[in-house]
Amino acid sequence: MLRDSVEDELEMATVRHRPEALELLEAQSKFTKKELQILYRGFKNECPSGVVNEETFKEIYSQFFPQGDSTTYAHFLFNAFDTDHNGAVSFEDFIKGLSILLRGTVQEKLNWAFNLYDINKDGYITKEEMLDIMKAIYDMMGKCTYPVLKEDAPRQHVETFFQKMDKNKDGVVTIDEFIESCQKDENIMRSMQLFENVI
Repeated sequence: MLRDSVEDELEMATVRHRPEALELLEAQSKFTKKELQILYRGFKNECPSGVVNEETFKEIYSQFFPQGDSTTYAHFLFNAFDTDHNGAVSFEDFIKGLSILLRGTVQEKLNWAFNLYDINKDGYITKEEMLDIMKAIYDMMGKCTYPVLKEDAPRQHVETFFQKMDKNKDGVVTIDEFIESCQKDENIMRSMQLFENVI
């Protein structure tokens, strides 16, 4: 009986605290309070501590891509969600990123994507960074794709994108070049939609 009373008290304390945080997140995101409550339950179920480290994130993410190796892509994705670079993704970090990816404007999504591709966070995307991300996506999709992809498909993909994006041919893509190229190119926009589905 005492145990039930303590558990009820703890639950009430949590319930009293949570709505304030959810109301703040509701204002900062494009999710309703009800959606946030559902997402929170799922997040807490997978991450009882309220934060997820990179290894746990990789384990959870791998469940969505059993046919391939999602480890490297999950690493890049984790770093994009971990905006304060503290080695953990909180529920707030997760919701802010998810809000952009699912309900953000094209501009917000492209900014988020640029951040993902800019692995070293220097404000530019190099061909090597783009290739690292592209290889990670191909690895995640697995070898059982149809039609079967050639070994050099990621490199060819990157060469095509880079030629279109690097307008001034200086060997790097700025955020302005990235956004302008993506918005003008139907194929790239379609690829961006595929990218969203990978999330």
